[in-house]
Amino acid sequence: MPTKKSHSIGIENLRDRDVIKRSEPEGRAQLDDVARGLAAGGGSDRGLRREVVDDAVDRARAGLPVGELPDEVREQLTDELIDELLAGRRGQQEVFGPGGLLGDLTRRLVERAMAAELTEHLGYEPHAEPSGGAGNTRNGATPKTLLTDHGPVRIAAPRDRAATFEPQLVKKGQRRIPGLDDKIVALYAGGMTTRDIETYITELYGPGVGRDTVSRVTAAVLEDAKAWQTRPLEAVYPIVYLDALVVKIRDGQAVRNVACYLAIGVNLDGERDVLGMWFQRSEGAKFWLHVLTELKTRGIQDVLVCCVDGLAGFPDAIEAVYPKAWVQTCLVHQVRASLRFVPDKDKRAVAADLKRIYTAADRDHAEAELERFAEKWDHRYPMISASWIERFEQIVPFLAFPPDLRRVVYTTNTIEALNRQIRKVIKTRGSFPTEDSARKLIYLAITGAQTKWRHVYNWSAALLALRIHFGDRIPDNAI
Repeated sequence: MPTKKSHSIGIENLRDRDVIKRSEPEGRAQLDDVARGLAAGGGSDRGLRREVVDDAVDRARAGLPVGELPDEVREQLTDELIDELLAGRRGQQEVFGPGGLLGDLTRRLVERAMAAELTEHLGYEPHAEPSGGAGNTRNGATPKTLLTDHGPVRIAAPRDRAATFEPQLVKKGQRRIPGLDDKIVALYAGGMTTRDIETYITELYGPGVGRDTVSRVTAAVLEDAKAWQTRPLEAVYPIVYLDALVVKIRDGQAVRNVACYLAIGVNLDGERDVLGMWFQRSEGAKFWLHVLTELKTRGIQDVLVCCVDGLAGFPDAIEAVYPKAWVQTCLVHQVRASLRFVPDKDKRAVAADLKRIYTAADRDHAEAELERFAEKWDHRYPMISASWIERFEQIVPFLAFPPDLRRVVYTTNTIEALNRQIRKVIKTRGSFPTEDSARKLIYLAITGAQTKWRHVYNWSAALLALRIHFGDRIPDNAI
């Protein structure tokens, strides 16, 4: 009766035995031995210990990197063994292609690992059923094709007679290894359409992933996006940036422009975080009121400074939810709007005079510079000074701060940079078929952009300045 110990094959066993030849049938037998030794572990002091294999499998299931191979594994994976595995195989197809060495080894490793899972489930080794019966026995195997990095691999998934076995390495109904799903999501996040991904995967790994499969894989992203959208938020955000960008979404036979509302918050640690995204037919202060109300419901009790563009009614919407917040109009938007109707011959001079306003030492000096600007240019461009006078209370708040903090709040460049990253991803799409498809791709673009964000420059000095201006609205433990 074979025992578990007899299945553990070490390097010495493989090297000394005469069964290792360079012919194809015996080469496959060798792969079986290697797979058996890696997956079964156990009693032989030359085989891998079961805890080594279990640790690697557990980390892989949890999506964690397996890391460096243990020394005892490296000792067995010698150059001689690699040479034996490559015996008689030459060329890319024989090693990497469908039916090649890596695909064949993958099949044997998967089958052996699933057999070990079934052994653990039943509680006894093959052909070692306890006397009196175990109540459940092995019941053959079900063939299935598993799409891997090395192309389609045909495996035999073991089953039990009571149908209570739930494999974890390759679950029931699973047709792809987890890493391939990650590749599909990465391609989708890069802006590729489902049709493009289908073509790419087919060319790279062979048939097996269609557009329906891609949609099912990326559907999990939508669930993540919805959970992210409803997550609890921190109680205090010193700075919040609010802006929207336009995406095209099909509506029946028409394609409509839809506003995607975005909010970025800077927390007390100086870390930037996208607080959420919302879709609405057009950008307006009324819907921003809904956005701000939702943010408060999710936990934000206080906002010190809101940085926004010059949208009409925006300050009123913010004041309705956060009455103590300072509203700072983005100066880049304001200057850009002011220069829109100025001919090229005057743009440089007008821009220089406007700069004297927003680089003034304080509010009083800014007001004096605005008066000088009006005296000089009102006879030609009266709408410019009128716009600055109308929004003056939302233009000058940042002048109360020191230079390090001014550079953080005077513009919505933080959220504009995010918008540029999103547009780079969605520009390949003429339009989105549904709002959910837009939500998935924009969410992936956001998560990708956030990994590159850095801590706000010189945040300690900025936070101290905020504490001076806003007092106990900044918690003591934040300094």
